[in-house]
Amino acid sequence: MASVNNCLKLIFTIFNVFFAIVGAVIVGFALLFQVFTRTNGGENLEGRFAILISLYIVGAITMVIAILGAYGAHRENQGCLIVFLVCMVIGSLMMLRAGVSTIYARPEGELEKSFRQLLPLDKAQENVQVMANRLQIELHCCGLFSYSDWEDNVPDSCLCDPERQRDECQSVTYMDMLLQRKSVYVKTCFPIIVSYFTLLCSVLMGVLFTLAALALLGMALSSTIIHQMRYPGRSTMLMTVPAIFTLPPPKYQELYNAPGC
Repeated sequence: MASVNNCLKLIFTIFNVFFAIVGAVIVGFALLFQVFTRTNGGENLEGRFAILISLYIVGAITMVIAILGAYGAHRENQGCLIVFLVCMVIGSLMMLRAGVSTIYARPEGELEKSFRQLLPLDKAQENVQVMANRLQIELHCCGLFSYSDWEDNVPDSCLCDPERQRDECQSVTYMDMLLQRKSVYVKTCFPIIVSYFTLLCSVLMGVLFTLAALALLGMALSSTIIHQMRYPGRSTMLMTVPAIFTLPPPKYQELYNAPGC
């Protein structure tokens, strides 16, 4: 069996354990997103199925690659380590490309176009109304762009208490036979949704670049192990610390001139 530095094997094993935990976190986040959207009436959201499938696939592949790398290092199997190295190269390129695309993405226009297609809210599908009501209760807002998104059927989730929430309320009149006046939230929901979406994009960008950095680290570690397995007699530059010994300078001696004869 080829000789591999034990310290390097330990570092590589710890790296793969952490990498597997990252994959498990991605799968857990996908499961949480699936449950949250289902309980809040978002089963028919555009792109929900594609997002869930992507998260499950990325999380599962990450855990499989981590297990493959740990097994290859433990058994000193070059085939497993080469497959791991190739996956790290492909993964780092994909993560960098996705991260750069996220930097230059500006989804506000597309979001506004999609949300305006849901208006008026009082005539939208039931699941859309359920989600809108939940957002209005949680975010203290009314309507996507205005309270008039509900036309004359403003729901109770828009109502606020003007005595306790004076700065957050405005008085509106319903154009019906009784000309009712009620207090609703001044803020609209769409700007708040955009701010949260922008924050999510920033977090996603950080995650992508972190995964790319981990992939590069995995490339370096696996390449070093493969090098040690192929050339067991050679020292590896990454794991070798050159020792330089220098002799101290000679001590100075005081010279005396011999007295003249």
